[in-house]
Amino acid sequence: MNIKVDGVVFSVEKGTRLRDILGQLKPAKTPVLAGVDGEVVGLDFRLEKDGDVHLIYSDSDEGLDILRHSASHLMAHAVLDLFPGTQVGIGPAIENGFYYDFLRETPFTPLDLETIEKKMHELADRNVPIQKIIHDKSEAVGQFKKLGQSLKVELIEEKGGESVSCYAQGGFVDFCLGPHLPSTGYIKHFKLLSVSGAYWRGDERGRQLQRIYGTVFFDKKQLADYLHLLEEAKERDHRKLGLELDLFSSCEDLGGGLILWHPKGARIRATIEQHWRERHWTGGYDILYTPHIGRASLWQTSGHLDFYKESMYSPMDIDEQDYYLKPMNCPFHIQVYKTRLRSYRDLPLRWAELGTVYRYERSGVLHGLLRVRGFTQDDAHIICTPQQIYDEILRVLDFSISLLADFGFVDNKIELSVRDPKNLAKYAGSEEMWQQAEASLVRALEARKLPYKRIEGEAVFYGPKIDIKIKDALGRLWQCTTIQFDFNMPERFDMTYVGEDNQPHRPYMVHRALLGSLERFFGILIEHYKGNFPLWLAPVQAVILPISERHEEYAVVLNKRLQERGIRSQADTRREKIGYKIRDAENQKIPLILVVGDKEVAAGTASLRVHTQGDKGQVQVVEFLDKIVDLNKNKSLTLSF
Repeated sequence: MNIKVDGVVFSVEKGTRLRDILGQLKPAKTPVLAGVDGEVVGLDFRLEKDGDVHLIYSDSDEGLDILRHSASHLMAHAVLDLFPGTQVGIGPAIENGFYYDFLRETPFTPLDLETIEKKMHELADRNVPIQKIIHDKSEAVGQFKKLGQSLKVELIEEKGGESVSCYAQGGFVDFCLGPHLPSTGYIKHFKLLSVSGAYWRGDERGRQLQRIYGTVFFDKKQLADYLHLLEEAKERDHRKLGLELDLFSSCEDLGGGLILWHPKGARIRATIEQHWRERHWTGGYDILYTPHIGRASLWQTSGHLDFYKESMYSPMDIDEQDYYLKPMNCPFHIQVYKTRLRSYRDLPLRWAELGTVYRYERSGVLHGLLRVRGFTQDDAHIICTPQQIYDEILRVLDFSISLLADFGFVDNKIELSVRDPKNLAKYAGSEEMWQQAEASLVRALEARKLPYKRIEGEAVFYGPKIDIKIKDALGRLWQCTTIQFDFNMPERFDMTYVGEDNQPHRPYMVHRALLGSLERFFGILIEHYKGNFPLWLAPVQAVILPISERHEEYAVVLNKRLQERGIRSQADTRREKIGYKIRDAENQKIPLILVVGDKEVAAGTASLRVHTQGDKGQVQVVEFLDKIVDLNKNKSLTLSF
């Protein structure tokens, strides 16, 4: 019989194991599973008929998703064995792991997680077969009713077709489309991480469930590396460092998802904003300022009240009319455009704003600076003619890559989101506009030789887009930059310009955010640098430490000289021992520490310590000042002395 393995055809005898074919194929990597005619099997699977086989590797998205989903079932199996009467909700694979939701009156404790994990190992060691079972819908409903699993009954009644797919392992059965591993024995290297609250179906008015998170890998070292990464991530947590370094806070009296910027954090923000403005001015942008609220009619025209109202806050009554806090800046920029008749000679227009917007987020998803309800977006809109669009996309792409590099982010992942070719009717704009827009994005990416992933169906209904995700020091990807066409707003607001033919034409409009929100970007910066900000971003760049009281006058004078050169410095004249003051400066992650005593006062010098690098010896003040000014001017990301 003939078997095609990853496109290579082999003639084999009936009953041949997949593993035996691998010796002839010699794949570059060692597979862990295989897909045979749509079913996931192990490498010891014996082939009984002609068919197609594709190999599944341990580091592939497909392989990890199957492993993670199967691990979530293993966890649910263990929970039901240990805690009879518990109801199970959903248990998907997620990035880097899995979770399962449980309905149980008694909260799970850290000790419970250890017990569940031990039970999972027992079930894995038993190598229980995992079998797919197809039921009639009514049969499946009846089976889960008998098991007392009302949450599953609800899911089957809503999502199940005439036939329902389930997976069973030992005494555990779950409503699931799969696919899954052949047996529990494949699940060896896992760790349960935490438990948190979750609402059934994401409805805050619904039942409160408990969500247990875990992670799993095919390889023991991969698990160990990931757990080490989690520990490092805890040390870099921006909420922890924000408190330790006195950068920002939030509080119950203020309300969840609203941020208070402390002096040091505000200094960093101001530095980022000023750099952002300077780059935009030199990059050919004009900067706008717009209000925080707008009348309901504006949001009706924009479509937000039809399609985005659940993310907007309740209106306020002003002069017997409804006004809303703005969730986006674009309608305001359009209003500026419409204040006068525009000609093709006026275009392109590049308008940028650090605009504060407000969007409702459920309390359960709020997370420090990374998920908030009020944030300042580095927004911009490019309004141009169709003939100008390619040059403008190329320009903004270059600008995006360059600005991110200023902050140390040079390893980026780019995604191109385009239409679903099977559902073109759901998109706004003409076919010609979509084709030109997609082509301009592709041409710009290819012109700069930037690798990208094309994702069909991920474009929003009003236009295609480029997303740039930055990679931080731990290898995590963060969505920041978006370059987004909009064929909807110009139509809704009847935006026009007078063309060379003296006739009205519809302009092209591109939304563009480079850093995303300042709050979220600041959180990413804190974690990326672990609070050890580059010199040009550090809230306090240098601190002068007098050894004793008689050296304080020199320290104050030296501090003044630094400040006169634009260096953010302080003189620590507290009556503390010098060792204590050095440790405190190191804990505050101040890049430059200047210690002054008798020798330094006499010579007009300072003894330099560089954070994380240690003692650098004496420096001449004039040379030191010149170097720091130069490092600031060049936005240097490293310090070398």
